[in-house]
Amino acid sequence: MNIKPEVKEVLEWVYCIIIAIVLALLFRYYVGTPTIVKQESMKPTLIQNQRLWLNRWGRTTKTLPEKGEIITFEAPSKLYSGNDLEGKEPIATYTNEPTNPIKKFLYYVVEMGKDSYIKRVIALPGDHVQIKDGNVYVNEEKLNEEYLAAGVTTSAKVEGLDDFTVPENCVFAMGDNRGHSTDCREFGCIPLEKIESKVAIRIWPLNLWGKVK
Repeated sequence: MNIKPEVKEVLEWVYCIIIAIVLALLFRYYVGTPTIVKQESMKPTLIQNQRLWLNRWGRTTKTLPEKGEIITFEAPSKLYSGNDLEGKEPIATYTNEPTNPIKKFLYYVVEMGKDSYIKRVIALPGDHVQIKDGNVYVNEEKLNEEYLAAGVTTSAKVEGLDDFTVPENCVFAMGDNRGHSTDCREFGCIPLEKIESKVAIRIWPLNLWGKVK
C-alpha cells in the first residue's frame, strides 16, 4: 500500500507528538514537575500562588523523605473522629482508588480527579509522637519548630493521634499553619506508596527563588 508523501508527513508528526507527550508524562511522574501552592496550610513557609519545583525521584526509588522536608501526597479518603482508631494503627485510609487500567493511568499519571496535600514531615517510622501542651514531642523531645509563625501552637484533633508510634513505612506530617491545616492529626500517617514528591525549590516569586526550608 502506497502512502502519499503529505499523508506520511502528517503521520510522522502525529507519531512524534505522541512520543513527546508520553515522555513528558513519564518525566512528570518519575522525575519532577512544577506546581502552584493553592492552600494556606503551609503559611508562613509557603504562600498561595507561589510556584514550586517538585522532586519525584523519591517515589521512583521508594525512598522515605527526611524529617523537616516538605512533601506532597495523595489526599486520604476520610478523616477520623472520636474513637475511630481504637485498636487500629494510625494510618490514613484510601478507598477511592480506581481499578480499571485506563482510569488508573488517568488518575495516577495524568492526575485527573486526584487531590494532593502539601505538608512538612515531622516523624518517621518507629518515632513516638506526642502532641500536648501546645507542643509536639518526638521520642520524648520537644521539637524546636522555627518554621512556625510566632505564637502558633499545636493541638491534637483526634483521639489516638495525640500519642502514638509512627507505623512502618509511613510518615507523620503536618502543615506549618497548624490552626488551618487538615493533616495527619485528622487522617493518620501517610504510607510511603502515597507520597508523591518533596519540594525541591521555590521558582516564583523570583526574589524568593531557592531551596524551601
